[in-house]
Amino acid sequence: MHIPDVLPHRYPFLFIDKIVEAEQSVYAKAYKNVTWNEWFISQDCPYMPHTLVVEALAQLSAFTATDETGISFLSSLNKVEMHSLARPGDRLDLYFEVTKRRKGYLLGKGLATVGERIIVKAEEIVAFSQK
Repeated sequence: MHIPDVLPHRYPFLFIDKIVEAEQSVYAKAYKNVTWNEWFISQDCPYMPHTLVVEALAQLSAFTATDETGISFLSSLNKVEMHSLARPGDRLDLYFEVTKRRKGYLLGKGLATVGERIIVKAEEIVAFSQK
């Protein structure tokens, strides 16, 4: 799956490097390599902010709704837990699983990890597709 065909996001707001697997209406897996060259990395903040990790999970949700036309927007979040930090040199593995679909809305849960460490866990991510 080619990322620009699904997401309108481009640098500096694209937080997915590669889609590893995706199954329509079921799940998607991807990763983001966190590097020192990222615009959000500085001496004061030497890690990927959790809000951007959540955004990466929201971007990943679009790859489970490729049968929808139009653009998807992050609509709401619920039960988001921030556990650890993704630092330069880390490969941030992203997983999004669909739990429910309703006309124009996609509900799922997301998990971002580095190895065995959980970075962010979101029990409810809701995306809305606008045609």
